[in-house]
Amino acid sequence: MNVAVVGLGKIGLPLAVQIATSDHTVLGADISPEVVDAVISGVPHFPGEADLAERLAEVTSNGRLRATTNTAAAVAESEIVIIVVPLVVNETYEPDFAAIDAASRDVGRGMAPGTLVIYETTMPVGATRGRFGPLLEAESGLVPGRDFWLAHSPERVYSGRVFADLRTYPKLVGGVDPVSEARAADFYRSAFEFDERSDLPRPNGVWTMGGAEAAELAKLAETTYRDVNIALANEFAMYAERIGLDVHAVIDAANSQPFAHIHRPGIAVGGHCIPVYPRFYLTGDPEARLPLAGREINEAQPAHAVKMLEEAMGGIAGRRVVVLGVAYRGGVKETAFSGARPLVDLIEAAGGEALVHDPLYTAEELAAHGFVAYRDGAACDGAIVQTDHQEYRSLFPGDLPGCRVVYDGRRILDAATWRAADVTVIEIGVG
Repeated sequence: MNVAVVGLGKIGLPLAVQIATSDHTVLGADISPEVVDAVISGVPHFPGEADLAERLAEVTSNGRLRATTNTAAAVAESEIVIIVVPLVVNETYEPDFAAIDAASRDVGRGMAPGTLVIYETTMPVGATRGRFGPLLEAESGLVPGRDFWLAHSPERVYSGRVFADLRTYPKLVGGVDPVSEARAADFYRSAFEFDERSDLPRPNGVWTMGGAEAAELAKLAETTYRDVNIALANEFAMYAERIGLDVHAVIDAANSQPFAHIHRPGIAVGGHCIPVYPRFYLTGDPEARLPLAGREINEAQPAHAVKMLEEAMGGIAGRRVVVLGVAYRGGVKETAFSGARPLVDLIEAAGGEALVHDPLYTAEELAAHGFVAYRDGAACDGAIVQTDHQEYRSLFPGDLPGCRVVYDGRRILDAATWRAADVTVIEIGVG
């Protein structure tokens, strides 16, 4: 089959490579000429994705994967279209459909009767059927469920381990009608292989959901659950700090019960998933209370970190503070909803000088994101660990001359070594 993958980002490109590794031919589409040029040359346009460089080089050299900026033309060549264009939220946390709407219009202009269109982008419940079905129909003149087939199959992978996750987790598929669902399920069975898992209620593989809305909700449920769980852990951590307990020991004890699964607290949870998808859920269920409370608690963690640092330092005004890490997750070169931006803003609002360090970014790249880079070996007064980069596990007091207080928001430093050098270390959730 000829398959068009629309959106060649950190999820879309590995997905296109995976499909091209099977018996399908893939034409990837992206609005960025730089991205398309990189794919054509067989080189990933972002670092950190395991096995991507080797697998991309193979499928581009054998002609299984091509790329173009002309989405409509790619769709016109294809029987199956997969859309993996990001859906983000705006300043008021409402879904911003501009990019995926534009991509869908391009898809509609290239569709022929019998095309199967699958959305993998995470979205509010009902969007596949209620928003994108009519949009595709308006552009193509084709009716979903009669002239073309439409389904939702949410991506369930993490950047850095996409290929492994595609094997590990069931592929959820829901159609706007039974035929759409069956065709999408058959396609994924032909394109993916799955690891055996005895812990699942049914065999690992493609799981049909009985409708697009069920597939949409399943993805939102798993991410919103994690967000609420992390918020609860952050509540535990702040309480433990107030009464002088180590919340991590408490969580370890609680998790010794088989039904318990409490996440670790963290300074902030970034990325395209955890901060965004609960907002998508709330779009469809505005009466929900726990998801909103969880979001508010997690979004307040940078302010809590700065407050703790300020109290330990006796004030931040006129002091130089280094934020360690702008990436939202260790080892991933991505700043989406990272806690670094609010940390910098809060430090500066308190009168401090905020400098930023990240081993994955050059000083020029940090400047492009609006940050002032910390120069290795420069003096500072305090620091906040924002990202759990492996490089920070071997960070020592001599690496931050003059630093007297560190807020370890990821509990990644060797605290004993820092305290031996007379540096105050505040570990999240440790009283």
